[in-house]
Amino acid sequence: MRAYEIILKKRDGGALSKEELEFFIKGYVDGNIPDYQAAALVMAIYFRGMDTRETVDLTMAMVNSGERVDLSGIKGIKVDKHSTGGVGDKTTIALAPWVAAAGAPVAKMAGRGLGHTGGTIDKLESIPGFRTAMGIKEFVDSVNETGIAIAAQTADIAPADKKLYALRDATAAADSMPLIAASIMSKKIASGADAIILDVKVGRGAFMKTPAEALKLARTMVDIGLAAGKKTTALITRMDQPLGFAVGNAPEVKEAIDVLKGGGPSDLRELCLVLGAHMLVLAGAASDIGEGKGIMLNVLENGSALRKFKEMVENQGGNPAVADDYSLFPQAVHLHEVKAASDGFVRAIDAQEIGLASMMLGAGRETKNDAVDPAAGVVLCKKAGDRVKEGEILAVLHTNRQGALREAEARVLKAYVIGNERPEPVPLVIETVM
Repeated sequence: MRAYEIILKKRDGGALSKEELEFFIKGYVDGNIPDYQAAALVMAIYFRGMDTRETVDLTMAMVNSGERVDLSGIKGIKVDKHSTGGVGDKTTIALAPWVAAAGAPVAKMAGRGLGHTGGTIDKLESIPGFRTAMGIKEFVDSVNETGIAIAAQTADIAPADKKLYALRDATAAADSMPLIAASIMSKKIASGADAIILDVKVGRGAFMKTPAEALKLARTMVDIGLAAGKKTTALITRMDQPLGFAVGNAPEVKEAIDVLKGGGPSDLRELCLVLGAHMLVLAGAASDIGEGKGIMLNVLENGSALRKFKEMVENQGGNPAVADDYSLFPQAVHLHEVKAASDGFVRAIDAQEIGLASMMLGAGRETKNDAVDPAAGVVLCKKAGDRVKEGEILAVLHTNRQGALREAEARVLKAYVIGNERPEPVPLVIETVM
């Protein structure tokens, strides 16, 4: 079997066999197949696509390229959650302890952010002392003891994905549907959960720009999960404007804590509630979505969800007092108000522009080696549908980079579309794929 023949077969529209995909992925990870041949196969897949069987086989070859986490030592059905990435998406930080308090074990391995979409690990590390590097034994023991742990993915999980992701990014093939699906699902399957809930974002602030694209990705990922023996459900949710009001690292953690206190933004609460209900059903802790929502609301109202968050933080070396005193979070030196230039209604907010503004202020990474400022970000004061008056504050910029304020302000002003008519409200959850 030769790499050349595999590339040629896919270039000419053929379907690659399981053995061919395993040979190629193993050879690439081992260094026996060079980057230029891997790049050629990536481009052939981009143009020719893959059927469901091929995509499943590619995913499993990537899973088997590295370590598979064994979570069998954790009691109960383990449910993992993944978001395809958005602006202000701090869902996991509120959702994970909320679901754990409702009786489903949460063993979550998460990643860092790149570009304008933040990573869960970066956000959690804005909590003083919070430790995300955990060995597998400690990870399993923590979930058995407290019902929850959120740790950084190790380099040993799906190493083929890391190499292929870099190639896709460098060869303008990042938006290949089978390669996106295999990238996401290889990490989820290798992470050892019994069931997976997927939050597939769609809109200006998401990777998928249209509902049709999001549906195709959701269907592909669900099919992969089911073929791998994992109970899998996907929700397609809107990401036209940022989720909640805060965009950054520490600002988003504070907003997630607000939700666990029974407050916070309505869109973030709603999304956590729906995702959590699905997770409880997948974990066998609720018989249907209605019962799942009832259980979730009960543990929110009785304070169990907030207590579980504090327990998780303390267990992973962080200071649980941050939940009661937000001044313990890193604070930005410069706060700058962005004000409306006219009266009207906020008709839309371009989530991508807000995300890019936040990145300029220090909250994100342009390259994987960039440092993240936990205090930086954008906190919105107005969302779509709100009435505004000229001179009223639209958003507050938080940064330690005073020189970035002017350009970030311009991006925020560009993001806000203000008109004479209030826009019609739209549902946050567009579709469920099972």
